[in-house]
Amino acid sequence: MNTLHFTIVTPDGRTYEDDVIKVTVPTQQGDVTIHPRHIQMISVMQAGEIVIHKDDKEPRRVATSGGILAVRPGGETVQVLADTAERAEDIDLERAKKAKARAEQLLKESQNMQDVDFARVQAQIEKELARITTGNKYKKL
Repeated sequence: MNTLHFTIVTPDGRTYEDDVIKVTVPTQQGDVTIHPRHIQMISVMQAGEIVIHKDDKEPRRVATSGGILAVRPGGETVQVLADTAERAEDIDLERAKKAKARAEQLLKESQNMQDVDFARVQAQIEKELARITTGNKYKKL
């Protein structure tokens, strides 16, 4: 069986590293599924869910708030440099829901928010939504 070496690295360190069958990553152009021997590419990621297929069993899921995806020449190595990455089994759903609600409330209350602050709050909402979505899928298993 052909595999590719997949790594997720955040500013806090390595979150995931293993040989996998395929991986699906959320990019700004949409979800991209990478198989062994994929063409070389670099793409900007968006907040969402990374789905890792190590074998024919249930895939592993990781919530991310964005970053960079790099498929190395030859398509045998895939690296994600993520702003944040959290395994589905580690997500505290209640905490994520409260953080999303706080960010949404801040957005409602701040009519005169500067563009930079607005973008920061919007990114926080997207991050928490990705965590909630990923965590909910894991909890249903």
